[in-house]
Amino acid sequence: MNVNHHPTLEPAFVLNRRPYRETSLLVEAFTAKSGRVGLVAKGARRGKIPLAPVLEPFRPLLLSWRGSGELFTLTVAEPDDSVCSPRIWSVKSGFYVNELLLRLLRRHDPSPDIFEDYRQVLKRIPVPGQEEPALRIFEKRLLAAIGYGLSLDQDAETGRPVEHEKSYRYQPGRGFVEDHGAPCISGDFAITVRGGTLIALGRETLQGSEQLREAKHLMRTILRGYLGEAPLASRMLYR
Repeated sequence: MNVNHHPTLEPAFVLNRRPYRETSLLVEAFTAKSGRVGLVAKGARRGKIPLAPVLEPFRPLLLSWRGSGELFTLTVAEPDDSVCSPRIWSVKSGFYVNELLLRLLRRHDPSPDIFEDYRQVLKRIPVPGQEEPALRIFEKRLLAAIGYGLSLDQDAETGRPVEHEKSYRYQPGRGFVEDHGAPCISGDFAITVRGGTLIALGRETLQGSEQLREAKHLMRTILRGYLGEAPLASRMLYR
């Protein structure tokens, strides 16, 4: 996509950065209005006022850039002092969320709702007891935002409401159907989940070790279908 615009001091977070040429950085940022953007921070590593210390993941920023095409030139990067910086105690979870955005969001596709969800998950990750529920909610909302929302309250085969005590099997592209113990048909995931877990995930009220375990296994299995075969680097790094 050929994009040409010049945002000024747009709220943003750095998802990833890496050295670019001799003195610069190549930055993948997630912004409030422009979505995911690729930026070249020229001289960021050796300039009179190096930008590298500013361009850190999980830090609320205000960014300006110019140019056209897939990669823009970063012109301003400063901390967003109007927003409290989240304390990411679980670096693994923080980088996991960042990698989901990098793998599932296209560049230049505005996602203001997901940007706010991202802010919220960064705030909740450090809170005792909130990390796992927050990740599952973020995964669910992200799938919905990119067009793969889950129907968690209705049996896809019968149309009846999901019942707490029954078990359900996920069928890709269709949804959840009651599990009667029959062998999986082609295309099914060999995973069953209790109705109570589906209902709690839909209502964003997950609690208890069993619900959290089931929801984590479910969401990771579903996400694998959209992420492809390449493993997530964040999981490999923090094994």
